[in-house]
Amino acid sequence: MKIVLLPSEIATVLVEALPYIREFAGKSVVVKLGGAAIDRESDLALAQDVLLLRSVGVRCVLVHGGGPQVDAMLRRVGKEPEFRDGLRVTDAETLEIVRMVLVGKINRDLVATINSQAGSEPVAVGVSGEDAGLLTVTPADSAFGFVGNVTDVRAELIHRLLDDGLTPVISTVGADASGQPYNVNADEAARAIAVAMHAEKIVYLTAVPGLLEEANDERTLIPRLTSAELRERLKSASVGKGMIPKLKACADAVDQGVNFAHIIDGRVHHSLLIELLTDHGVGTMVRKEKSW
Repeated sequence: MKIVLLPSEIATVLVEALPYIREFAGKSVVVKLGGAAIDRESDLALAQDVLLLRSVGVRCVLVHGGGPQVDAMLRRVGKEPEFRDGLRVTDAETLEIVRMVLVGKINRDLVATINSQAGSEPVAVGVSGEDAGLLTVTPADSAFGFVGNVTDVRAELIHRLLDDGLTPVISTVGADASGQPYNVNADEAARAIAVAMHAEKIVYLTAVPGLLEEANDERTLIPRLTSAELRERLKSASVGKGMIPKLKACADAVDQGVNFAHIIDGRVHHSLLIELLTDHGVGTMVRKEKSW
């Protein structure tokens, strides 16, 4: 059922958004889209959010993973996904599939979806971390195969695209100095990109509402906390293994200069706008120090 707002209610929403638009205009926001939050309807809503933010001067960069989609493709070719400590074990065959799914499928679909909503002037451009040395990596550990840690980000390339009015959509496959590709954890890649860009915010779109006090009770959402408080919670057994990389990346990002980190539910349509441009938001916000 479509909710119809009165004109006065619409005006109230717009007035509430105005100070946030003024605050974030001209600043960079890195949005990490997890594979579990990728579907056609959610992608359309995200595309509309990104285009609206772009129209009011917010410089949005999308960074995407695609774990579930990679898993599905591996199983289609008769290969069972393997993980250790939350990282995908990536042999040569798995790396080929990762590149095919992330760069050749998900990235192209996201770019096409954004451009389909942009009207007569397409604005989204797909970029792989391999392109022009955007993400330089070194091997994480031989036990993981072709899994890399980001050691350098050519942030000037991203800023150049933004300066030209384009919206970068980045797939997280990097390369070492010799050109060898590596699979890169998308949460960590997004953090590295946000830090290198001196971004105002990093936003993780996930398949959960945010950080919960009780893992299975959405009513226990924690709306705000500091990076130090978050690191303490990482020691808790109540934090699911799948959330640990995102939470750690949030804490690291704000400790390394990003002003705000957010974890929100990407399955909720327009959650990005709600979190950035309203008083209450919808997820969990992390800052270096308390200022609320």
